[in-house]
Amino acid sequence: MLRVSRSLLAPLHVALAVANLTAQAPNPGNYSKAQYQVREWRNQLVPARDGVRLSVDIYRPDSPDRVPTILSITPYDNVGPRETARWWAARGYAVVWADSRGRFDSEGEWDPFDARHKTDGYDLVEWAARQPWSTGRVGMVGGSYGGWTQWWTASTTPPSLKAIAPFVAPPDGFENAPYQHGVLVGWIMDWAAAMSGRTHQTIEDGPYWGWTKSRYHDLRRTPYVDLNKSRGLVTAPWFETWIRDNLATSSYWKGIAYQGRENCERMTVPALNVTGWFDANHPGSPMNYACMKQYGATPEARRPTLIIGPWTHGANARTEDGFDYGPSAIFDLNGYVARWFDHFLKGVDNGVTADPRVFVFVMGPNEWRGVTDWPLPETQWTKYYLQSGGRANSLKGDGLLTATPPRVEGSASYTYDPAHPTMSASGDHGHIPGAVDTRLSALGDEVLVYQTPVLTEELQVIGPIEAKLFAATSARDTDWMVRLIDVHPNGYAALLTDGVIRARSRDPNNEGRFNATSLATIDPDKVYEYTIRFWRGTGNVFKAGHRLRIEVSSSYYPYYLRNLNTGLDNVGLATESQAVVATQRVYHGGRYPSHLVLPVIPRK
Repeated sequence: MLRVSRSLLAPLHVALAVANLTAQAPNPGNYSKAQYQVREWRNQLVPARDGVRLSVDIYRPDSPDRVPTILSITPYDNVGPRETARWWAARGYAVVWADSRGRFDSEGEWDPFDARHKTDGYDLVEWAARQPWSTGRVGMVGGSYGGWTQWWTASTTPPSLKAIAPFVAPPDGFENAPYQHGVLVGWIMDWAAAMSGRTHQTIEDGPYWGWTKSRYHDLRRTPYVDLNKSRGLVTAPWFETWIRDNLATSSYWKGIAYQGRENCERMTVPALNVTGWFDANHPGSPMNYACMKQYGATPEARRPTLIIGPWTHGANARTEDGFDYGPSAIFDLNGYVARWFDHFLKGVDNGVTADPRVFVFVMGPNEWRGVTDWPLPETQWTKYYLQSGGRANSLKGDGLLTATPPRVEGSASYTYDPAHPTMSASGDHGHIPGAVDTRLSALGDEVLVYQTPVLTEELQVIGPIEAKLFAATSARDTDWMVRLIDVHPNGYAALLTDGVIRARSRDPNNEGRFNATSLATIDPDKVYEYTIRFWRGTGNVFKAGHRLRIEVSSSYYPYYLRNLNTGLDNVGLATESQAVVATQRVYHGGRYPSHLVLPVIPRK
């Protein structure tokens, strides 16, 4: 058993009180009131530049006045959000709800990442601006895929687009969906099945992509390229493209990309970004905030807003997976967006641009903070080092997290067998349901566990997180996964966030970070450096009496599809019979200081 000196643990006991940040929730203030009767038109067909006609439903205030327009483009059937459309129209906006190309009543062939979705957005914006009922000023709203359609449209710079409000918008395809730093995500496979036709398809029983039941055996079917076919669905050509054409440099993925400096430098619109700490598409919002702040083409574009609540893939819920974050977790989000559009589309001087640029909900005290930037300017990037006596396996192991580098070089090892993957804590592979308890998934020896002693003072962590692992595998390829846990005094191990990287997707020329443009060589049993950027940040106070814990594994199934350790997984062609059992070793101390980097907010 490893013995640790008091000097190694002492930094953990230094008082790090909660910083005196501004307690402030997003305030809708005064915004347009409902004062109009609403008129509605169904299935109006708008020609795109290639002649394909896109179906739109139109909602307008019953008034002879010209009004600004709000546009939303969705693949989920534009009749769904009727009440929201009426809400906006009653407040003096024309609303255009459009079906995406190839879905429901719109013509054309459906492909989720067809580059023509970008120009379709441009054409719909400019069509709306030309209508006799329009002032010529257009804003966009929508969540999830509807966040993508906003950013895709903004990247084409339609002159009449004046503001966007993307909720839970995913980033580009290799950051989150379908690949999360090189690893296929289970929920996107079900999404692909549900979206394989013009309307929603079902998988077995239950909701149309079946997230309510465990898909353990379903997602074990290999090769992955045949997954839709094995489910009895007509395989859409684009699904095979996702699996086989898996580098961001291909024309398919480059055509629909919207992030990065070269895209942000073209975009002219201010953006109101909304996401949650447990949103499966979380990285899109902070990444878009950062890119526009630095490179946006106009002063308005360079002043984006970011709101992060204690939510999953949605907004305005106070309870996630049994945790009640209190009534302040819910605020008048529609009202805040209306205040935003009142300013940018109607020209109302309502002070919205004087609000804090960032609002974050801090879990623990369960309150909103208004801050000046993201990450917080006062952040102290603090390293916590992995350490063990060689037996960090499972909850019963000797793994430690210490604020001081270990004096002695060491390592811990485990066996990763793709036939027996580590189970994800939520029990299925839908969007993360909240701060789920990870204890059951950390009972096996195939998981390394490192944790601090019990904290004697509160530790406030707000911001993005990354881990640096020095690790070796006996296989030609494998995955590395790290999870951040808040361990409560009663033992509950609350999953806050995690990071993953595929070994062959690391960049050997950039500190081992994920590289979406090439695949690196992995020599068995050679130590490589991996920098794992967690795909969700967090805003959490680790209270006195709690512990800070991380788990390291090579699978977390079925949330992530398994790496069969063959190298063929990179194109989804490996089969179960080809799976390779791998010996994994994580190094710490000396030449190999594996560590976690936390955004600690100190006492002011």
